[in-house]
Amino acid sequence: MRICVFCGSSMGFRDEYRLAAKNLADFMAEQNISLVYGGANVGLMKVLADTMLEKGIEVIGIMPRSLVRKEVAHESLSKMIVVDTMAQRKEKMVELSDGFITIPGGFGTLDELSEILTFNQLRIMDKPLGILNISGYFDHLLEFFNHAAEEGFVRKEHRDNLIVSDQIEILFSRMNDYKPLSMGKWIEEIKVESNHD
Repeated sequence: MRICVFCGSSMGFRDEYRLAAKNLADFMAEQNISLVYGGANVGLMKVLADTMLEKGIEVIGIMPRSLVRKEVAHESLSKMIVVDTMAQRKEKMVELSDGFITIPGGFGTLDELSEILTFNQLRIMDKPLGILNISGYFDHLLEFFNHAAEEGFVRKEHRDNLIVSDQIEILFSRMNDYKPLSMGKWIEEIKVESNHD
């Protein structure tokens, strides 16, 4: 099994973020789960990769050529896949991974999270997506998702399809129980809504 982890190329200001990244890597290594990630040798990405490589677990990095040239690529990975664009990077992550976990990061992490949320909503793929909500980092984002559901722009079932926990073991257990949602009902509902004056 391979899990793709979305996370920051920075460490953040709290020690809890670095520690949680290491604990996640330790857990994945114990379960013999390979890591797919953005391929960087900085920030939480580096913590994840280094921890798993030290334990002899496969780590696959995927990085656009432009970032490799900026010398942020990890040079000791099991495999580094170099692509031309950020879009190709995400496509390759989807292709290689059995599930996705998001830990703290910035705009890039949010972009990756949003893409997988949308892919699951549209049934472009059916793979579990989890958020490891370390120290409440994602609380405001989750409040926005709740607000979007309350205002009718996100279906409640799609909001609830995102798996969230601050505990690694619980997150993986819920991801293992993941069930894709049927598209037919909500597509028909938005058609009906759109035809009301």
